[in-house]
Amino acid sequence: MKNMGNMMKQMQKMQKQMAKAQEELKEKTVEATVGGGMVTVVASGDKRIVDIKISEDVVDPEDIDMLQDLVLAATNEALSQVDELVEQDMGKFTKGMNLPGMF
Repeated sequence: MKNMGNMMKQMQKMQKQMAKAQEELKEKTVEATVGGGMVTVVASGDKRIVDIKISEDVVDPEDIDMLQDLVLAATNEALSQVDELVEQDMGKFTKGMNLPGMF
């Protein structure tokens, strides 16, 4: 029983550390740039797009499709970087555990 009590204390400690790490992720950002700097997307660690920068050079009324593709590519790259950031920050809590769906 003593081991069970220690294990419960460790789990509670780990839960608190995970909650703190999740809060810290919200403050972190990643930036993805595509098209040689034409479009930049900034995303937070909780997968929120916080900024999009579009160069005037890419704004062509005759080629809206290219602009849309660049925005889409930059957004997907930023979200991919967030996934890597989350894995890096939260993965330390699940290392060695085979928990499907956990970070």
